[in-house]
Amino acid sequence: MITQRSSKLEQAIRVDLAEGRLAVDRRLPPERELAERYRTTRITLREALSHLEMDGLIYRENRRGWFVSDRRLVYNPLWRTDFQRMTREQNRQASTELIEAVSAVAPDDICALLEQPSGTEFWRIRRRRRVDDRLVVFVEHHLSKTVFADILEQDLTGSLTNLYREKYALEYGDVSFEINPIALTGMPAAELHCSNGTFGLQIVRVNRDQAGRILDCDAEYWRHDAVSIRIDTRDGTP
Repeated sequence: MITQRSSKLEQAIRVDLAEGRLAVDRRLPPERELAERYRTTRITLREALSHLEMDGLIYRENRRGWFVSDRRLVYNPLWRTDFQRMTREQNRQASTELIEAVSAVAPDDICALLEQPSGTEFWRIRRRRRVDDRLVVFVEHHLSKTVFADILEQDLTGSLTNLYREKYALEYGDVSFEINPIALTGMPAAELHCSNGTFGLQIVRVNRDQAGRILDCDAEYWRHDAVSIRIDTRDGTP
């Protein structure tokens, strides 16, 4: 339960954030300096900061401190476009870093989504992505080894959507999404430089090609303040 003292402090920080008096280059002062500035204890300060983080106004990176959140990237599951194009159309800059590309047995739940028996091996590709140089999403892809026999020989730092089209003559057909709020833990938390338990959003997507064949399953782990899910059937398909 939030205390009256931390509630007042939270409101004071909200005002300072809104009026641009607190952050320099989007970075907040160290907690010790903030506690002195607002004449409060570190315990009360952290309670207030945690609530501001829940609301998506600020975020924390391990060993770097607190930062002011930028505007959220709009993500419409109906859009059939790649990540780089999606960010570019919102006047943002994106980059992708490859972490791992191996053959591995998929977890049972992924095998079920891909309609394969438990113990089936897929290509597992793990990547993390930045928007405007901030780490915002960790992605784990499981791809059909039958469809993409030589994909590990390709450049996997770019758009898989474009790679599918240009290398394999494949276009996306039907797609299913499941979106859930989660606590980021383990590898997603480590790769996004956040503490275990940080609020996140998991988006699991299963893609089929134009003939209805299952291609892959993507599990995205987003920083919750970095993305906004918006669905509008008037948007069409870019």
